[in-house]
Amino acid sequence: MHSLQAKIVLVYLALALLIVGLSAVALIELDRIADKAREGSKVAELVDATLEMRRFEKNHLLYRQARDLEDHARYAARARELLARDANALDSLAGAGAAAGLRADLGRYLDAMAAHVGQPDEESRAEAVRVLGNRLVTVGERLSALERESLNAALAGHRRALLASLGVVAILLALTGFALARRIAAPLKAMETRMEAVADGQLARLALDSPERELVSLAAAFNHVLDELERRQHTLVRAEKLASLGTLLSGVAHELNNPLSNISSSAQILREDPAFAATGVSPVTDFHRQLVEDIDAETLRARGIVRALLDYAGDREFKPAPVRLADLVDETLRFLKSRRPAGTEVRVDIADHLTVLADRPRLQQVVLNLVVNAFDAIGDAGELVIRAEAASAAPTRPGQCRPERPAVDLIVADSGPGIPPERIERVFDPFFTTKAVGHGSGLGLFIVHEIVEEHGGCVGVENRPGGGAEFRVRLPAAQLPAPGAEP
Repeated sequence: MHSLQAKIVLVYLALALLIVGLSAVALIELDRIADKAREGSKVAELVDATLEMRRFEKNHLLYRQARDLEDHARYAARARELLARDANALDSLAGAGAAAGLRADLGRYLDAMAAHVGQPDEESRAEAVRVLGNRLVTVGERLSALERESLNAALAGHRRALLASLGVVAILLALTGFALARRIAAPLKAMETRMEAVADGQLARLALDSPERELVSLAAAFNHVLDELERRQHTLVRAEKLASLGTLLSGVAHELNNPLSNISSSAQILREDPAFAATGVSPVTDFHRQLVEDIDAETLRARGIVRALLDYAGDREFKPAPVRLADLVDETLRFLKSRRPAGTEVRVDIADHLTVLADRPRLQQVVLNLVVNAFDAIGDAGELVIRAEAASAAPTRPGQCRPERPAVDLIVADSGPGIPPERIERVFDPFFTTKAVGHGSGLGLFIVHEIVEEHGGCVGVENRPGGGAEFRVRLPAAQLPAPGAEP
């Protein structure tokens, strides 16, 4: 039984049953005392009959009146009747045979009385009556004394039993109150101490050593509040870091924009110079012209990246539109051809019809960050696999959120060393990185997480059984026509 309420109810039911039982015992004792009182009344009735019989005996011995003799005979008959009726009570009070002995004494007394009535002038017969009468009175008084002692003993026993019962009930109530206070007050005191620690900024979980369901539920609710508070605290820290990052990116982008514009303008002027453009007039070769074109193209690409940074830092309006994943991945890989390690094999398996609803620049930033991370993890040689598939309705792997509409999973997997299990839950935190100092800011995966959530999707990561890490990005599908159908 692990319910505090059930235990309290059980304890009070047990106490109620105990009180009822003690009350029943008290009633039984009272009945026994009442029986003693009734036995005492029988003895008193017999003693009264005996005394009345002796009173009329004395009157007859003094006055010799026939009426006294009749009353004497009437009370003698009453005494015989009481001895026959209450023989068991007398035996239980004075011992076995007490009633029979008393009847025998009464018989001898009556015989002596009859002899005296026959010869009233003989003094010896009168003396015999007096002796036997005194014997009857003495026995009656002894029976009365025994009856009083029995009644007093019964009352004393009842008093002792009553006091013992009250003592037992008081002790049980005290023990019950102590046990309940210990089971309730100690956990609540621990919770109060932990709340004071929370007020001081220590978000430590509460672990109650109590089997009671109510207290366990209270501790679980308290820990849930702590978890929620900690989560929101992390969210606030992340927002503060992101705001600082936006300010930093905005400044860097503005600083880079001017030299990029100068480089682009210089390349354009050089290309339009007649001496540079004329073939065979100047020592400029086709190789030189290609270099200038590359400078111009790379400058434009750098300006696009800077523009993307400004868009991100300036919270550019989110504009989702249908995006073909195959085209987007192909374009991103072309941008990163200079970052690709010489010994890395890239395999892309994305059907042409897989289209997602996304903001293209933001989604390209997601793919770019994931691919760059994969290249860094692979090192000098390895394999990068990029594939996409229609998302299943029942997610079974990390990072697969349950979509409310059709979705597409974009998977980026590498053959690198993977992510340490103790760090895998933190890879999307801002400024967290597993790379060496100076080789990563810890913001790439955080930006991926933010952009994917902005699209209403989710992203997760797990280590592959054969080695390496696999990132799975789930995004809402724009359209999913059957393979082979016209897009």
